[in-house]
Amino acid sequence: MENLIINHSKPLYGEVTVSGSKNAVLPILAATVLTSGENIIHDVPELEDVKIMEEILSTVGSKISSDSPNSLKVETTAIKNFEIPYELVTKMRASILLLGPLLARCGKASVSFPGGCAIGSRPIDLHLKGLSAMGADIEQSNGLITASAKKLIGKKIYLDFPSVGATENLIMAAVLAEGETILENAAIEPEIVDLSTYLSSCGAQIQGAGTDTVKITGVPELKGSEHTVISDRIEAGTFMIASAITGGNVLIKNVIPAHLKPITAKLKEANIEVSEELNAIRVKGGNLIKNVDIKTLPYPGFPTDMQAQFATLMTTSAGNSIIVETIFENRFLYVPELIRLGANIKIDGRAAVISGNASLNGAKVKATDLRAGAALILAGLVADGVTTVTDLYHIDRGYEKLDQKLSALGANISRIETE
Repeated sequence: MENLIINHSKPLYGEVTVSGSKNAVLPILAATVLTSGENIIHDVPELEDVKIMEEILSTVGSKISSDSPNSLKVETTAIKNFEIPYELVTKMRASILLLGPLLARCGKASVSFPGGCAIGSRPIDLHLKGLSAMGADIEQSNGLITASAKKLIGKKIYLDFPSVGATENLIMAAVLAEGETILENAAIEPEIVDLSTYLSSCGAQIQGAGTDTVKITGVPELKGSEHTVISDRIEAGTFMIASAITGGNVLIKNVIPAHLKPITAKLKEANIEVSEELNAIRVKGGNLIKNVDIKTLPYPGFPTDMQAQFATLMTTSAGNSIIVETIFENRFLYVPELIRLGANIKIDGRAAVISGNASLNGAKVKATDLRAGAALILAGLVADGVTTVTDLYHIDRGYEKLDQKLSALGANISRIETE
C-alpha cells in the first residue's frame, strides 16, 4: 500500500504538460475491437484503468504491444472471445463500453454489470434500450448482461438523457450496423468527438459528433488506424486550481482551451487570472479568492468531475459558496474528509454550502473516489502541517503521475510505501 505525504507548499511555479484523456482513450481502445488490423494509439496515459482495458482487450483476442512510452499498438485481426471476465469488469466501469463493439463484431457480447467509483448510480438502461432498438436480444441474469444479434439494424434512437457512455456505446455499435442510425439528444462531450474522429479514420461514416444529433451510416468493415488522443481536460482543470489555490503561476501545456471554458469562466469569476496561449493556459493566483457558486451540468456546462476540486478552492475563498450537483447523487463523499482538514461545509441534498476563509490543517484522509483524491491533494497543498492521503488506487485510476508533476512545480509531496 502507498500513501501520499503532503506538507504545506509554496506557490506552484513552472510548466506542466497534460496527459492524454482518460475519458477519451478508454472508449477508443474499446473501439479497436471493431477493426481488423493494426491500430497505433498515441498519448495513452499510464493509468490503472488503461491497464485494465488492456487486459480486457487481450482477453477477447487483441494483441497489445508498445514500441515507445505512451503509445500502444493494438492488433485486432482475431477477436475470438465475446465474454469479459467478472474480475476485470468490476474494477472499471468503462468496461461496459465493450458491449457495443463486441456485439457488432462478434454478434454476441457478455459483460457483468460494471464497477468503478462509488459516486452514485449510473444506470446502463440507455445503453441496453438503444442496442435493443437496433435488434439486439438482451438477457440479464445473475449480474450478467448478454446481448446477441445476427445483424444490428440502424434505427432512430432518442436518448432520455444525454449519457456519454450510452452515446459512445451506440455509436460504436452503429458503425457496423446495416443502414443508418440517428442518435437524438446525444451527449456532446469532446471525448465523443475524439472517438468519432478515430472511428472515421478507420473508415466509419459518422456525421454530427459533438452535436445532439449524430448520424451513423453502417459500413461492412473497419480497418486499423493511427490516432493521437486529445488531452485530459479534467487533469488540466485540476492543475488550474492547484495554481490558483497556492497563489502560483503555472503554464499548463498540451490543452485545448475551448474544452476548459466553464472552468476558466468560474476561475475568472473567483478573481483568478487566467490567460490562453497556443495549446496552453496560464493560471496566476495570489489575489483575494472570491466566493463563487457553481452547478454541474453535462458539457458544455461545469463538469461534475471538477466540482470536488473547485469546492476545495472555495474553502479558501472570501465568503460562502454553493455547489449544486445534478449528475451524481453521491458526489459529496469527499466532504467529510475535507471537514477533517478543517473545511466548513454543510450538505443539503444535492447542494453543498461552503464557508470560506477556512483554516485548513493537515490530517490523515482517505480518497473516496478519483476526483475526491485530487481534491484532498489540493487541500493538502495549503493546509498547515502534514496531510496524509490514503487509498491512492482511486487517484492512479485517472491521473498519470499526479504527485510527480506537482512536485516538479514545487509542491512538497511524496509517495511512500506503508505496511
